[in-house]
Amino acid sequence: MTTMPLTNPQLIEALAESRRTSHQVDPAEWAMRVELAACYRLVAHFRMTDWVYNHISAAIPGSPDHYLINPFGLLYEEVSASNLVKVDVAGNLVDDVPYDVNPAAFVIHGAIHQARPDAVCVLHTHTAAGVAVSAQAEGLLPLSQHALRFHDRVAYHGFEGIALDLDEQRRLVQDLGSKKVLILRNHGLLTVGKTVGDAFKEMFFLERACQIQVAALAGNRTMTLPPPEVCEHTASQFDNDASFLQGRDWRALLRLLDRIDPSYKE
Repeated sequence: MTTMPLTNPQLIEALAESRRTSHQVDPAEWAMRVELAACYRLVAHFRMTDWVYNHISAAIPGSPDHYLINPFGLLYEEVSASNLVKVDVAGNLVDDVPYDVNPAAFVIHGAIHQARPDAVCVLHTHTAAGVAVSAQAEGLLPLSQHALRFHDRVAYHGFEGIALDLDEQRRLVQDLGSKKVLILRNHGLLTVGKTVGDAFKEMFFLERACQIQVAALAGNRTMTLPPPEVCEHTASQFDNDASFLQGRDWRALLRLLDRIDPSYKE
């Protein structure tokens, strides 16, 4: 699969093949595959990947025990709707496909999908800024409007080593609780959403908040922090922005992908 923009003949053939593939799965599952593949491409576009070592997963509509995830070994810009793999909450491949799944994906993503039916999408990153903030004792500070989006809405999970131990699942889920954002100490960031677009938006602005925090602290200056009541007021404003935005931001990002390389739909 090419990661370069497709020529018109290539695009015609790719879309035709996409349609053929989409007929082999339930339409709701195919729509989720396209959304999730778009999320992978966007995470790559905004430089939040860690080679092949992270994951984004999405529950399959009408199939609560199954979710979609990237096959182990593909870069995010190589992920498309048709090569996402279907696994159960125990991490077993559901379909007979020539791919593997990283065991760490099951420990983190399988546990959250099983414990949180509202967590349709689970997104995890290892960015430099995210890991840096995860290692700071204070965690995410209310230094910016971006950070205030998450005021008192961030959970923390202590580092226990590479996420391969099943025993960690219970503690991870317990630490996340009902929140949408989890900072894994000395490890990275995690967001969940009722839609793929929601999970991506939370991660994008969490990442930006971490970048701002790292930059601000590097200035070695006294920080100005808003009072607690302003922090909570701002966070509550963000809580209510969905009715105002009505998905305009996610649709704009999909248009960006369509201009760059629409092969995520294949």
